[in-house]
Amino acid sequence: MNAFKFIKVALAATLAISTLSLSGCQSAYYGAMEKVGYHKRDIMVDRVQDAKESQEEAQQQFSSALEEMQALLAFDGGNLEKAYNKAKDEYESAQSAADDVSNRINKVEDVAEALFEEWQSEIDEISKASLRRNSTSKLKETQRSYQSLVKSMRRAEAKMPPILTAMKDNMLYLKHNLNAQAIGAIKGEFTNLQTDISSLINEMNKSIAESNKFIKSMEAGA
Repeated sequence: MNAFKFIKVALAATLAISTLSLSGCQSAYYGAMEKVGYHKRDIMVDRVQDAKESQEEAQQQFSSALEEMQALLAFDGGNLEKAYNKAKDEYESAQSAADDVSNRINKVEDVAEALFEEWQSEIDEISKASLRRNSTSKLKETQRSYQSLVKSMRRAEAKMPPILTAMKDNMLYLKHNLNAQAIGAIKGEFTNLQTDISSLINEMNKSIAESNKFIKSMEAGA
């Protein structure tokens, strides 16, 4: 984002916050942003970018959580509680990263709904049939691309809760049974976690690729 655009966005955000405090709705935010030349299309591209980055962060965080759990299960002497706390911290960070992914996807869906509604409304105002057909075609193409993107994002998102549940179960079990025997009892689940996290990362890679494709098409004016 160049300096001029950053200043515009910052000013718009300030105006939007004050407007939202009165109206409490996203439409006021979009209206405030549009007044400084930052349209729903621009916001959508930025939010898809944010969602993509949150998925990349989640990939790293889930991998880190897996590594710390692996270190805990391979524990051989030293401070067992310290190893447990590191694994627990990484699990909590993975949960936070997962929440961020969901929030980012929700924001993408929100602006997409507003954009497509506005686009269709403005198509209805075009009097020339050929221009109306052309704009309708572009709208449908963008909607198809968007639907593919969101489905990919949601598929990746859906893989996170079961992994987090398994991690939480392990952390809670070990919390009150922190000894070598207890660690041995959960080792059998580690292979499943490895497989599930690998599947999650692969699914997120597909979603990230879809995000890049969608952003490129939007910036090209598709």
